Amino acid sequence: MDAHAVEPYSAADFRMRAERRNISAVNSDGDYGDHRFNPELRRFIVRDGLRNAAVLVPVVDHKGSASVILTKRTEKLRNHSGQVAFPGGSIDPSDASAEDAALRETEEEIGLDRGFIEVIGRLPDYVSGSGFRVAPILGIVRPGFLLTLNADEVDDAFEVPLAFLMNEANHSRERHEWQGHMRNYYEMPYNDHYIWGLTAGIIRMLYEQFYA
Repeated sequence: MDAHAVEPYSAADFRMRAERRNISAVNSDGDYGDHRFNPELRRFIVRDGLRNAAVLVPVVDHKGSASVILTKRTEKLRNHSGQVAFPGGSIDPSDASAEDAALRETEEEIGLDRGFIEVIGRLPDYVSGSGFRVAPILGIVRPGFLLTLNADEVDDAFEVPLAFLMNEANHSRERHEWQGHMRNYYEMPYNDHYIWGLTAGIIRMLYEQFYA
C-alpha cells in the first residue's frame, strides 16, 4: 500500500477534494436550492427578499474516517424548529463575512471554539423554501474540542460518519404538500436522527460537488 495514500472519507481526503474542485466563489444565480428538486416551484423559492444566512459544515478529523457535526434545533425556534441542522444562522451586519457568521453562530449554538476550526472553502449558496439564501462554509475540525449547547437554540449535537452522508444509497427522495403544491425533498435517516429538507439538500449538494 502506498505510504502516502489518503484514507477514503478522511479529513485529508475531504481537503483534497475541496482543493481539486476549487470551491470558493459565491453562487449568486440561484442554481442550488430546494427548487433544484422542484423546478416548477422556482418562482416561489428564488424570490426577492431572501435573508442571508451561513452554516458551518464541520468535518471532524478523526485521522481515519471523518465525521460531520450536526445539531437538533429546539422546538421553540421560529425557523426550522426541531429539525436536524448544521450549526449556523443569519448573517448579521456586524459579521465581517459569511465565514465569520458561520463561526460565530457555531460558537453561540454549540460552544465549538473557532480555534479548533480551519475554514477550507465554501459551497455555492443554497436557496431554501423557508426564505433563506444560505452560504455553506466548509471547515475541518481538530479533535480535542468540548461542546456546550445553548439550550435556547439546540437540543442535541451529534456526529455522523462522512462516509454515510456521502453514500448516495442513503439519499432517499420523498414528497409532501407545501403551500398547495407537492414538493420533492431528500431525507437521510441516521439511527434516531431524521435528516431532511434544507440540511439534506446541502448534504446532497456536497455529494454532487465532491463525490458523485
